[in-house]
Amino acid sequence: MAEIRIRNTNERISGEENVKSFLEQQEVLYEHWNPGQLPASLQEKFILSDEEKQQILDTFDSEIRDLAGRRGYKTWDLIALSDATPNLNELLKKFEQVHTHTEDEVRAITAGKGIFIIKGSEDVGYFDVELEAGDVISVPENKAHFFTLMENRKIVAVRLFIETEGWIAHPYDDPSFQKA
Repeated sequence: MAEIRIRNTNERISGEENVKSFLEQQEVLYEHWNPGQLPASLQEKFILSDEEKQQILDTFDSEIRDLAGRRGYKTWDLIALSDATPNLNELLKKFEQVHTHTEDEVRAITAGKGIFIIKGSEDVGYFDVELEAGDVISVPENKAHFFTLMENRKIVAVRLFIETEGWIAHPYDDPSFQKA
């Protein structure tokens, strides 16, 4: 289940309803899908064949199509990252820069853990959303953020897009941002 850490105060927010309520106030969508419907053989697997990726997408097909229908997403794929991923450190450097998009950035975590660092309202500042299997988040367009892996450095996530070109980042220079 997702947990939030507000960076300015180190306050933690946990529990699905508390997390959902906080994120709604910050204009961030949060949902939870049932990760247990994924076959046990794929629940902790981070090196995936194309067939296994398709099996994960098929398992969550109704949830993906429901979210896509409600939010206007037109295409989706699956990303799997781990220490076995070629050039993982270079990829993470690209991810770990504060940026915005001209569309929502959506991740549905099916295995592993990840963290979104998001610029909240003026009274909140930056906050971390720690995600695990079953957590679904949509950071709205033009909201400054970045995504990275947590200490286990393993994640599998469905990504949904409006633009068929996929993930296009626009750098966001913010002198007030400090890596934690």
